[in-house]
Amino acid sequence: MDVASDAVPIAELLDERRHLLDVAHRMSGGRRDTESVIDETYRRWYGLSGAERARIVSPRAWLSATAGDICRGLPAAPGREGGAGPGVPSAGYDHELTAVARRRLLAQRSGQSPSPEHDAVVRAVGDACAAGDAASLSSALSPDAMAVFDGGGKVRTTLRSVHGGEQVTRSLLTLLGPHPRTTLTAQSVNSRTGLVVRCDHTVAAVISLDVTDRRVAQVWAVLNPDKLRRWNQRAHATGAFTPES
Repeated sequence: MDVASDAVPIAELLDERRHLLDVAHRMSGGRRDTESVIDETYRRWYGLSGAERARIVSPRAWLSATAGDICRGLPAAPGREGGAGPGVPSAGYDHELTAVARRRLLAQRSGQSPSPEHDAVVRAVGDACAAGDAASLSSALSPDAMAVFDGGGKVRTTLRSVHGGEQVTRSLLTLLGPHPRTTLTAQSVNSRTGLVVRCDHTVAAVISLDVTDRRVAQVWAVLNPDKLRRWNQRAHATGAFTPES
């Protein structure tokens, strides 16, 4: 299965989540567990097999209907049958992705490029994504590059890591390609230059990149809204961003 084909533009991911929150808020009568409804909705989405998800013509419509079903079950079953979710729990999902990334990072760390070279490559990746330039992006990636998209089970991202320069190029261009509501900025992420992606002035993704031999070997994209909350809170409070650990 082509994992890169699971990629979704970041503006679409945010719009989808906002829509589901609106559906849950309206159908639950403004109950405080709206976020739990959305978490369960995505758990059920990830509980489907890849083939089942591929047969769904409109994921947004399926997710909306599922959120509605969950809301209709709230009064009769406060604990919600399946509340643990048949899909991938966020904590287990995060742990699995973190373990994969750490193994890859430890294997590459000794060969990392020095800061000026690292910064130049990261900026080139950001420029290529912003321009939708597949050739330039591909040339900045190692042929065996790997990308991990950490949605935490809270937005519709691929569950598996993406391997290979061509696959990573396609995934990044789909997620971060030119869009009137999306901007990419090169700035400090975990003490090294990374990319911060904003959609409608909201931080929608924070991306760390490992550069080896003047090419990107590893991409770690955090899209989990829970992990991005402090980025957005600090931006509103101070007008500046500080790295999320």
